[in-house]
Amino acid sequence: MAETRIQSRNRAAILDAGLEVFSRRGFGGATLDQIAAEAGLSKPNLLYYFPSKEAIHRDLLLGLMGAWLDPMRRIDPEGEPLDEIMGYVRRKMDLTRHYPRESRLFANEILQGAHHIDDTLGGELRDLVDRTAALIQGWVDRGRLAPVDPHHTIISVWALTQHYADFDVQVRAVLGDADPLLRAEAHVEQLFRRLLTPPADSTR
Repeated sequence: MAETRIQSRNRAAILDAGLEVFSRRGFGGATLDQIAAEAGLSKPNLLYYFPSKEAIHRDLLLGLMGAWLDPMRRIDPEGEPLDEIMGYVRRKMDLTRHYPRESRLFANEILQGAHHIDDTLGGELRDLVDRTAALIQGWVDRGRLAPVDPHHTIISVWALTQHYADFDVQVRAVLGDADPLLRAEAHVEQLFRRLLTPPADSTR
């Protein structure tokens, strides 16, 4: 039976509240009472939709993984290599700007041992990273990108883009910027463009 509009709204409110609480407190520090209060619902009402905080957490992580993998999936093997990688970097920065809570949820899960998504990390994510690394290596071998370690280049993209969401408080405290991403986006793009641009005569 299809959910009513109220049921859909309540389910969405619970997931949004769970995202807020989990991103601030981590899985271990979050409680159903906190999530229910954040959602503006009673705990029994919340339990009508989700039997446990594990169920809420799992739904959030499963939804997040699709969004997290999509920017890499969109790298076009037939495109211009530098443009494709820089597009990936920009898409990751867009995720940092628009979905900081999701980034912190993911970071908290990783810091806690990734027990809820370890099969995805070692399966779907690893397969996608291996394919993308092989693509980058092919571009390097043909002189279309500067010599880099493909796997560590991908990890570096993660580190440099997601840091601005995961460590937002630290970044803002150090920079004092109302919006540190205004400068960060240009800086990160400059770093990877310089790293990946092949020598002028490498493709001749």
